[in-house]
Amino acid sequence: MFKRSVAAAIAVAAFSSLLLVAAVPSPAQAADIELLGPVSLRVVLPGLLPQFEESSGHKITVGYATLGAITKRLVEGEAVDVAMVSPEQNEELQKRGKLMAGSRAEIARVGFTVFVRKGAPKPDVGSVDALKLALLAAKSIVLGDPAAGGGAGVYTAGLMERLGLAADIKARTKLVKSGTEVAEAVAKGEAEIGIGVASDAAIVPGLDAFPLPTGAQSYSVYVAGVSSGSKQVDAAKALIVFLTSPASKQALKANGFETP
Repeated sequence: MFKRSVAAAIAVAAFSSLLLVAAVPSPAQAADIELLGPVSLRVVLPGLLPQFEESSGHKITVGYATLGAITKRLVEGEAVDVAMVSPEQNEELQKRGKLMAGSRAEIARVGFTVFVRKGAPKPDVGSVDALKLALLAAKSIVLGDPAAGGGAGVYTAGLMERLGLAADIKARTKLVKSGTEVAEAVAKGEAEIGIGVASDAAIVPGLDAFPLPTGAQSYSVYVAGVSSGSKQVDAAKALIVFLTSPASKQALKANGFETP
């Protein structure tokens, strides 16, 4: 009886060891994954990705750019494994054969806010009309440059046209490459008011932020997809699963993003 118990215990231990070995990728299985993501996710990904690397054994190299730049780089054939763009850009890249069909997953979305320097008078942006008056009264404004291809710049340029403000504010408006630079310019006192994405308030100190009103609000939506040229498809898919996990969603929400 004792011999059978010892033998059973040894068998269980051996089986448990096999499970452990199977759960942790061997050096031969570990992959190097290239990820391209939007600039606004710089506030979240550096803290999240090491968790994935530790649990999976894979290594992630991240590049940040505007959504337009990411799309352009994929169209031109840059070798990546996972790319985050807008839903429309993801669809177009699938049609061009640059992203794998069926690999799309929504990661997060982020709304737009009005930035002023911390301690400055609070602007009234509770309605579209109030927002227009606040922008017309501002001595200096900073917005994203739509020519850079960033979601914030493209949207705010369209919003200014729709509100009939583009010509009136042009002489007082400074254009910068990204939404993060909008927030930084306001925090440094280089502009009185700016419009950028809400998540930038979490990484740029010295700001007060107020959401755009209904009728002017919109969201930048980020979806991930696996590159058709990826040689690490399984690892790339595992990364996307991780980015949609409860832990990732919690980190995103803590930094001003909304998740599906």
